[in-house]
Amino acid sequence: MQQSVNDANTLVAGYMALRRAVGMLGLTLPFVLGFGAWLIFQTGLQETVSHYYYTGMRNIFVGVLCAIGVFLMNYTGYKQVGDRPGDPRGVFHLSGAFAIGVALFPTSPNDPTTLEQIVGIMHLTFAAAFFGTLAYVSLVLFTRTDPAQTLTARRRKRIQIYRICGWTILTAIALIVLLGILPDGLVQGLLGIDNPVFYLESVVVMAFGFSWLTKGRMILLDLESLLLDMHEDIG
Repeated sequence: MQQSVNDANTLVAGYMALRRAVGMLGLTLPFVLGFGAWLIFQTGLQETVSHYYYTGMRNIFVGVLCAIGVFLMNYTGYKQVGDRPGDPRGVFHLSGAFAIGVALFPTSPNDPTTLEQIVGIMHLTFAAAFFGTLAYVSLVLFTRTDPAQTLTARRRKRIQIYRICGWTILTAIALIVLLGILPDGLVQGLLGIDNPVFYLESVVVMAFGFSWLTKGRMILLDLESLLLDMHEDIG
């Protein structure tokens, strides 16, 4: 009996650590890329997060996205939930594959060749799918609860955080699309800042990171809710 309890505690601790790790990667990625490029390589702010692929921070950009992708592709939650249609594990697997696709198919550089344009389109496709699944995870999977269980106050607050993060991601995506439609001169005149897409993409990955840090109980931890999650938590 004691061994079973120890095994369960080890399992919980492992999942909490992994969730916090992936959350920290997302939360810090824009800062690491931006300040790292500036401090080490004297490189200015890039047009998008993906454009750091063409700076001295390329390995960091690719490495972090691949690490996040591998984690998501192997993420199953606390327990097996079967192979029924709509199994939420498939969403995590797809999200991880999309993250790796973003890393391995770089955005188009300035004055791209035909092949680079094709690869750039693939990059945008993977990025849009990745961002979309991040929003879905926060809004739908992380907020799932067992109706037979009584929610703790902190669990309710965490659900609110997941929803805020999810809607923040969707809002940033919509603004990125809008900026892509509007003429560059108009965008610059309205916002008065350079490289607005970089900031919006940073908001997306930081909201993703904050959501996972919350899921990893770095934010609003309570033991009662943690024990309930052993039974009710899929995401």
